[in-house]
This record gives sequence, structure tokens and C-alpha cells, in this order.
Amino acid sequence: MPQTTSAAGRKARQATTASFIGTAVEWYDFYIYGTATALVFGKLFFPTASPTAGTLAAFATFWVGFLARPLGGLIFGHIGDRVGRKNVLVTTLVLMGSATTLIGLLPTYATIGAAAPVLLVLLRAVQGIAVGGEWGGAVLMATENAEHKRRGLAGMWVQQGSPAGSILATLVFIAVGNLPDDAFMTWGWRVPFLLSALLVIIGLVIRLKVTESTDFEKARQQEDAAPKIPVVELFRTSRVLVLLGVGASAMGISSAYFTNTFVLSWATSDLGVHRQTMLDILLILAVLQFLWQPLAALLAQRVGTVRVMAGALIANIVVAVPMFLLIATRNSTLIGVGLALGVLTGCSYYALLAGFLSQAFPVKVRYTGVSLAYQLCSTVIGGSTPFVAQWLLTRGAGHWPVVGYYITLLLLTTVCVLALARYRSGPRDDASGAEAPARESLPTVA
Repeated sequence: MPQTTSAAGRKARQATTASFIGTAVEWYDFYIYGTATALVFGKLFFPTASPTAGTLAAFATFWVGFLARPLGGLIFGHIGDRVGRKNVLVTTLVLMGSATTLIGLLPTYATIGAAAPVLLVLLRAVQGIAVGGEWGGAVLMATENAEHKRRGLAGMWVQQGSPAGSILATLVFIAVGNLPDDAFMTWGWRVPFLLSALLVIIGLVIRLKVTESTDFEKARQQEDAAPKIPVVELFRTSRVLVLLGVGASAMGISSAYFTNTFVLSWATSDLGVHRQTMLDILLILAVLQFLWQPLAALLAQRVGTVRVMAGALIANIVVAVPMFLLIATRNSTLIGVGLALGVLTGCSYYALLAGFLSQAFPVKVRYTGVSLAYQLCSTVIGGSTPFVAQWLLTRGAGHWPVVGYYITLLLLTTVCVLALARYRSGPRDDASGAEAPARESLPTVA
């Protein structure tokens, strides 16, 4: 029986709210690991290494979470395309919260020796598997329940989970960062991880009330809608879209880890900026992103998704050099201004990425397609960002190689966004994934 307009609207709002809150919890868990990596993990889990080697080793464990994300996308994408979106999202939330809480209880190298970094890596891998299945499902629950013309806006609210999670993570670290160094290094850093258990309970209560997505319900009525092995069908019919989706996601994943992880480490070590000052700056930036992203989504409804994304990426390229020059001044105000330039331009593109990717794949392989494109990018490009940037910095040529790397990622992202807009199959309003010729969901730049 068809839903009334008011019932469909309530379902869409409920799905978007649940996706936003659940994703905020997941990103909180992921971001506190990045912050702890920059501030404490090198000292506590790799104390026998030099400060530089310890930082690189900590960043390597950070990368492990990204290496595991495609596996999570593959596993949960398969289940999500075959069984449904809702149950997958409940599972990934529990998995992420459990791993994060256990990290907060983990003994350090001083207590159990080499077993400590091994366990840290294993729990980080579980985090990666969980978030690998989470993001794509949250995007689809929000966008597949929304009206076609509002799917970009619905996708934006999933992206709001990133700055919301960052705000929560930074606030908690600011609170424990006020502790004396001994207390912070002994137990203070554990508090953000242990709080995850409470946040997961809140997220579960909300997600368990959500019903299955509208598009998936329609697709399930088609006898051949769900392939036995979605990933095989995906690469048979849409492999070009997957590759372009990987490139189109590059800066969306990398930018947060440039600021929240690499720049945090660089500023508090080499540049001598106080830890608390940098955490305050990151909090302001996260709030700025949270406020700015809805404006970008509203602008895209008027002028077109791809125009806004491409324009924001080009603007980000223009401000890249000034951004790094301002950071290198060591002045906290100028560092904040420099990072704000990158955030305002970058998040204008990031706000639209979820809706952009979700409309590029057929319904029957959409969970697998969106998840693999985004999570393969996270493995190859996003997760390696702090490690590569730190390695370039320590080679002795200053920050200019890092600037070059940053601009290269922006150029790659811009090219792939434009190419994906041309190669996509168009909107798929019917359950089988057939193209709807009447209108375009991803406007071209022509």
C-alpha cells in the first residue's frame, strides 16, 4: 500500500536523523583514535623508538583502520544489498563501539610489552571494518528514503556526522587535555574511548526504531533485484564508476586527517604550538564545518551539485599555499585562519559527496558500490595521508613537499568528480536500477 505524503516525510526525517546520529557516533570513535595517535600513542605504545619513529609507527597503526575499511565495505555491502540496510547499521555501530571501548581499557607497552601495540592494531582493524560498512549504509538509509530532489540534502546530513563527531571528540580531549601531563598520559586519554559505550547505546536506541529504506523495499519486490554476489555484479556492470568514485572521494577522506592528525602532530611537535591551543582551533574548525555544510547543500539545489563541488575544489587549490604558509608562522591566530580557508572550501565539496556517490550506482548493488568506492579510497589515499605527509616533512625539505602532495590530491579529486558526472548512468528511481531519462540527479557542468 503506498505511503501517504506525510508518512513518507516522517519516514525520511526519521531515517536521516538516525543516519546522522549513528554516523556522528562512529566518526567520534574514529576521530578520537586520530587525536590520540597524534598526542599519545607513539609515547605509550612505541616508547623504545625515537620520537620521529614513534610518531610514524603510531600513524602506521592509524592507517590500519583504513586498510580494513574495504573489507568492511565488502562484507557489509554484500549483506546490505542482499538482506537490507537497517540490520547492518545496527551491527556496525555495536562493533565500532566495542572496539573503541576496549582501546580505552588497553594496557600500554610499559605493562604488557609488545602485546600492547599488537592488540592496538587488532582493535584498530575492527574499527576500520565497522566504519567500512557504516558509511555507505547510513548514506543509503538517508538518501533512499528522501524525495529525489532532496537526496542531496539528505546525504549532506550524513556528512554532518563527520564534523559532529569531530566536535564531540575535540570537546572531550579538550576536557582531559587540561589535566596535568602525568594524569593525561596515565588515564586521561582513556576517557574519550570509554565514553563511546554511552554514545553507542544512544545511537542504538534511535537506529532500532528506523524501518528499511524505500528503494530497497521496492528492489526486493523484483525477483532478480538482488544478485547472489553483489560485488561480482558491481564489477561486471559498473567498474568504471567504482574507480571514478575512488578518485572523487580522495580529498573528502584526506582533508580531515591533514588537519585533525597530521597538522595537529606537526604543530604540537615541530612548530611548538601548545596541545590545548591546537585542540581549541580544531574545535572551532569543526563547528565552522558543521555550520557551513548545509549552506553548500542549499546552494547546490539552486546551481547544481557538480558545479558547487568542482568550484569548491578549485578554490581549495587556490588557498592551499596560503594555508600552509599561515600554519608555518606558528602563530595560533594565523594557523586558525589558514586551516579555516581549507575547511570552508573543502567542506563545500564534502557536504555533497555522499548524495553524489549514492546516485551513481544501481539500487541492487548500491550498498556495495558506494562502500567500496569510498573505502578503497580510504585505504589507498585517505588513511595514508598523515603517514605520507609526516614522511615528506621529515625528509628535510620543509613543508613544501606536503603542499605539493595536498594539491595533487585536490587535482585528482576534481578530475574524477567531473568524470564521474559524465560517466554515471543517471538517476534510478525504479527498483531494478533502470535509468530514468526525464531528469538528471547529478547535473553536469556544461
